[in-house]
Amino acid sequence: MNAVLQKVIADSGLASRREAEKMIKMGSIKVNGKLAILGDRADITKDIVTFRGKPLPQSVGKIYIKLNKPVGYTCTNRSFPGEQNVFQLISLKDRLFSIGRLDKDSRGIIILTNDGDLAQKISHPKLQHEKVYEVKLFQQRGEDFSEYEGRQIAYLLTKGVEIGEGDGIVKAKRAEYLQDNHFIVTLGEGRKRQIRRMFGGLKLRVADLQRTNFAGIGLGGIKEGEWRNLSPQEVEKLKNK
Repeated sequence: MNAVLQKVIADSGLASRREAEKMIKMGSIKVNGKLAILGDRADITKDIVTFRGKPLPQSVGKIYIKLNKPVGYTCTNRSFPGEQNVFQLISLKDRLFSIGRLDKDSRGIIILTNDGDLAQKISHPKLQHEKVYEVKLFQQRGEDFSEYEGRQIAYLLTKGVEIGEGDGIVKAKRAEYLQDNHFIVTLGEGRKRQIRRMFGGLKLRVADLQRTNFAGIGLGGIKEGEWRNLSPQEVEKLKNK
C-alpha cells in the first residue's frame, strides 16, 4: 500500500513519525536507492526503503506494554554508560518507544510500544491526557502537615503555581491531601518534572513520587520493575483518546 514515507518507517518499528521526519531531513533514508525528501511516498511491498544503507526492519505485530518503573531508571531510548534504562527491564528485542516518560527519581506506570503512530498521538501536548500521581513530601519543621495546611497546599496546586524556566503558571486538574504528608495530584498537561517543580514553587520538597494512572490505565497490581501486555480493552482505550 502506497503511504507517506514517515508512516512506512513508523510501521516498521524503526522510529516514530516525528523521528522518521528527522531521519529524512538528515538524508538517512533512501527509496529505491534515491535520497528521500519530505513528501515522498512508498509501498513497502514494492519499494526498497533503507536507513543508512540497511533495509527497514520487517514489520512485527504491535506491542503494547505497561511497566511499573522503579526509581533510578531513565525512559530514553538512548543508552549512557553506567545508566539504567527501562528497556533493560523488558525481555523483548523489538524496538520500543515510551509514552508518558518519568524522570529518573520517579516511579510508576509508563506505556511502551512499537506503534510509532500511537506514541506520537498520545505524546502530543495538546491532547492533555490525565495522569494521576501519589506524592509524599518531606516533613516540614520535623512534623506532618495539619489537615488545614494540607488542604491549603492542595488548593494552591489547583489555583496555579509559578514553576519558572519559561513555563509560567501551571495548574493541577485536581489535588487532594490524604494524611502523613501524602497527596494525590492529577495533571492534564505534562511539563518536564512538573509535579516536583509545582511543589518546589511552594517551597516544598518531594520525597517520593509515583504515577499510578496514565490516560485511564492503572498499574493493576504490577510490582516495581515488572511489566505486562495491555489488555485489548486498554489498547482500545488508548487508541480512542
